[in-house]
Amino acid sequence: MSFSARIKEELSRQMSPARHCQIAEIAAILSLCGGIQISGDDRYTIKIHTENVTVARKCFTLLKKTFNIEADISIRRNAHLGKNRVYSVCVKQHEDALRVLKATKLLSEDGEIGENLSVVGNVVVQNPCCRRAFLRGAFLASGSISDPEKFYHFEIVCATESKARQIQSIMATFDIEAKIVMRKRYYVAYIKEGSQIVDMLNVMEAHLSLMELENIRILKEMRGNVNRQVNCETANINKTVSAAVKQINDIVFIRDTAGFESLPPGLAQIARARLEKPEATLKELGEDLEPPVGKSGVNHRLRKLCELAERLREEQGAGQ
Repeated sequence: MSFSARIKEELSRQMSPARHCQIAEIAAILSLCGGIQISGDDRYTIKIHTENVTVARKCFTLLKKTFNIEADISIRRNAHLGKNRVYSVCVKQHEDALRVLKATKLLSEDGEIGENLSVVGNVVVQNPCCRRAFLRGAFLASGSISDPEKFYHFEIVCATESKARQIQSIMATFDIEAKIVMRKRYYVAYIKEGSQIVDMLNVMEAHLSLMELENIRILKEMRGNVNRQVNCETANINKTVSAAVKQINDIVFIRDTAGFESLPPGLAQIARARLEKPEATLKELGEDLEPPVGKSGVNHRLRKLCELAERLREEQGAGQ
């Protein structure tokens, strides 16, 4: 089961105790994956379509608990997606459908249904608790989240820009900054910051999934820190090795051209020590000298040898 599916499984078991929050959640689900059929004699039928059985189960439970409606559930194969099943939750009785539509404010006082079941400006999301429930329903209806082991991405897909803007504005009331992008003919409200996705899970009250995501984020951060430290140490080792190789090449050049006898005692001493111990650190080289010399002193002498080797090369080049 994917991380997104596990979140929906958890949210399907999350039931708001207050009826007004239950209505807000149903309103979001109806708006994003529901439809209304109107017969010739103006009889309403509500249909909610989803490919997720947990979402279908949540819709059935909400309708039962909130309105005491026994909805019908049917299953069919998705002709476009092969093996995928589509679950339909239907409220066939006109009076029941009417109660749901009026409670969710999707049906106006004069009997008009909002275009595309619009919930923009809907009074069912006035309270913070109802906004939480609304976002939970929106995610159940058309949301998804990527595998956090790979990257962070949370989104809710909407049929219209106005619905995406509403979801964006509701998220903003919880200090969550969502962006909107158009993908094919849909509008997608999305979040890419890991910490913001954690906040979003908290808003929807998916606490188990939140802890799972936090654990993954901590492990990823630890791995990142270890990798950065290893890369830094590797770079330092490479730098040290490269410097030692150059020092040895310069010392060998001095030995073969001018000879160590031409060097001051301190430089001759460190030159021989470096050739004897090519892998030693500056500190180790200094400790082996008599008398011992500190790292800065060893570094100073090796730099002098490198400068001398450069002058000898220039003199040799000028003489040819």
